[in-house]
Amino acid sequence: MEQRMSAVTLGVDDLSRARRFYEEGLGWKRGNTEEEIAFYALNGLVFALYPRHALAADVGIDVQGSGFSGVTLSYNGRSREEVDAVFAKAEAAGARIVKKPEEVFWGGYSGYFADPDGHLWEVAFNPFWPIDADGNVSLSD
Repeated sequence: MEQRMSAVTLGVDDLSRARRFYEEGLGWKRGNTEEEIAFYALNGLVFALYPRHALAADVGIDVQGSGFSGVTLSYNGRSREEVDAVFAKAEAAGARIVKKPEEVFWGGYSGYFADPDGHLWEVAFNPFWPIDADGNVSLSD
C-alpha cells in the first residue's frame, strides 16, 4: 500500500445541516451534484459528508456509537492570527468550541472545535511544518 490517503468521509446526522456548516459557514465549495453525498476537493484529498446511518450500513456496523472516537481532523494555519480567524469563523457558523487556541507544549498554537455532528477539528499553527502556496504541509524544510 502506498503511503497516502485519498478521502476522509464523515458520517453526519443531518446532511443538509452539515453542508450548510461547511459551505455557508466555512466557505467550502462542493464538487458534486448528487444529493445523497457531498464531496469537497482539498489539496490532494477528498473530504466527504454522508448520512451516518448509510455509512454505518455500508461498513456493516451498528450506527450507534458514543464517546471519543480517537480521531481528530486538523487544519494547519500559517500563523497564530490565522488560527484565531478560523476559530471565529467556525464559531460563527455554529461550531462548538471545545478548547480555545493556546500556546502548546510542542511549541505551536492550537485549539479544537466540534462541527454540528461533534466531529473534532484541531486548528493549529505549527512553526515546524511549512505550508506551501497550495496549502500543502511539509514535514521538512
